[in-house]
Amino acid sequence: MTTRNLVTLSIVMALFAFAIIALVYPLWGREAMRLGLDLQGGIHMVYQADFSDIEPGTEDEAIDGAVAVIERRINILGVAEPMIQKQGTDRILVELPGISEADKAKKLIGQTALIEFRELKIKDGEEEWIPVTAVIGGQEKELNSSYFRENTYARTGEFGEVLLIFEWNKEGQKLSEEITGRLIGEPLGIYLSGEPLLGDDGVPIAPIIRSVISESGQIEGLSLNEALELSQLLNAGRIPLPLIPIFDQTVSPILGADFIDMSVKAGIIGILLVLLFMIAYYRVSGVLASLALVFYGVVVLAVFKLFGVVLTLAGLGGFVLSIGMAVDANVLIFERMKEEIRTGRTLGAAIEAGFNRAWNAIRDSNITTFIVCIILFWVGNSIVGGAAVKGFAVTLGIGVAVSMFSAIVVTRTLLRMFVGGPLSKRTRLFSVSVGKRNV
Repeated sequence: MTTRNLVTLSIVMALFAFAIIALVYPLWGREAMRLGLDLQGGIHMVYQADFSDIEPGTEDEAIDGAVAVIERRINILGVAEPMIQKQGTDRILVELPGISEADKAKKLIGQTALIEFRELKIKDGEEEWIPVTAVIGGQEKELNSSYFRENTYARTGEFGEVLLIFEWNKEGQKLSEEITGRLIGEPLGIYLSGEPLLGDDGVPIAPIIRSVISESGQIEGLSLNEALELSQLLNAGRIPLPLIPIFDQTVSPILGADFIDMSVKAGIIGILLVLLFMIAYYRVSGVLASLALVFYGVVVLAVFKLFGVVLTLAGLGGFVLSIGMAVDANVLIFERMKEEIRTGRTLGAAIEAGFNRAWNAIRDSNITTFIVCIILFWVGNSIVGGAAVKGFAVTLGIGVAVSMFSAIVVTRTLLRMFVGGPLSKRTRLFSVSVGKRNV
């Protein structure tokens, strides 16, 4: 074995060892493989942003703000590794793996989380709650929770009553002082997202103003759980524009477990059949290709884990397909080798000629596959429910890249180990039907 081949073999073995360590132990903060919703269950939602009330030219800023608020709200649920991202220019994709409280999650994401304060007026002989306003700096403004500092919290009072404590920012203090100053002795209705905020007894909350409220205030009548959830929602911020749900899919964790079980069985059976065929038909070359295929599988899975690739059912399909492409590259190489051996070349010469002549076909086929992966990723990123398409594209692309390295470098390095050895003269061990061609 040449020094160059020995160095290459050492690098391959080191890379293989690192990949095994990455799969077995947590590295780079990755405890385990990330599974998609179709494998571990969860919620997949897509929201359409409504820009009708947004000032032209600020659409990107508004939707980025909505994404940030949703991320803070999801943190309240304690979901591990959620996915919240823009899809196109006006949609937001939300994936919450492994979550069981689907209704709570949807409600938490969809609420505008705006507390409004209203006063009671008599109009045409009927009571009507209208937003309270005050003129600040020559401009009339409504008093609402957009002037809250993000430090709202819930506690119990001296007599066991639940209190939601909030604090105004500077502008909110001016509004509150003027409004509460003129409404002393009057009720102040409290509304959440346009609906009356109900107390623990189911009655709308409308406390009587006893004194001027400036820096901070409190809301009474909520249950402890309601007060805690509301404080978390307020602290997470208000979504700056309406979001319309346009796609909603919930996958049961039990169904996901069945998918994993079936996928693993199908993958094992398929890989074993491929390995048996390669060994039976190409003999020693087939054994070495099988070792390269094991290297390929371990490295690809390590890449999936280390780089946080979300593995979906479609992604597993892309991974298995890339295994077939890795074997296909070896088949092209071995057939070229067989042709060279038939002409009477030595094993070493046949190996080099086989790899060099098969390279163009392998390169071109893989480049076209990469182009298709890019197109699929773009399509999956721009359509509703395109996560499966993206997952297939990502895993197939990674698999094809590693398969090229496996076939061209790993298999070649392993074959070179036999050059000059006692087995190199027994060419039949490296393929069937390698007798000299009749000319």
